[in-house]
Amino acid sequence: MEISFDQNGLVPVVVQDWGSGEVLTVAYMNAEALKLTQETGQTHFWSRSRQELWHKGATSGHTQAVKALRYDCDADAIVALVDPNGPACHTGERTCFYRGDLDVAPFEVLPTLERTIAVRRAANDTDASYTAKLLNDPPFIGEKVQEEAEEVARAAREESDERVANEAADVLYHLSVLLASRDLSLADAQRILEQRSR
Repeated sequence: MEISFDQNGLVPVVVQDWGSGEVLTVAYMNAEALKLTQETGQTHFWSRSRQELWHKGATSGHTQAVKALRYDCDADAIVALVDPNGPACHTGERTCFYRGDLDVAPFEVLPTLERTIAVRRAANDTDASYTAKLLNDPPFIGEKVQEEAEEVARAAREESDERVANEAADVLYHLSVLLASRDLSLADAQRILEQRSR
């Protein structure tokens, strides 16, 4: 990888979640940080404030396993696609971009749903949470997926596009819960689709 470092010997790195595409942080690498990242498979950066190398997560345990490094047409910027082990931000937020216009972008909807399901699963409050109730009754989840699939099929035959979209949302929700109950995610299904498209 021939990278064009700037006059300070640095290149900006956009760190993106491998599974969801969400931007987690922007940092900088020098040649040594890039080399360590490639050798270890975990992100290493150059801290401009501390003027030193740092291994992301060395202290917190919130490492980032590198799935791919991409660079742009001028080779002066890198995208690091990572599988994060915990928050990316030093504040404890999942992403450093947690301020400003926070409307959920379309590509964030399903990852946000999966994180919400994980929170409901951990709380396990079946009285307060329909999701927790589903997670505690795997056969019921399967029945709900089947029921919702039948409803979307009926809507496709007999109802408006809006009803089809609503019923499809119900299918996606219940399918996400079913997958979570098996310690799977939508990414597992996406991986199969990607393999089939080859």
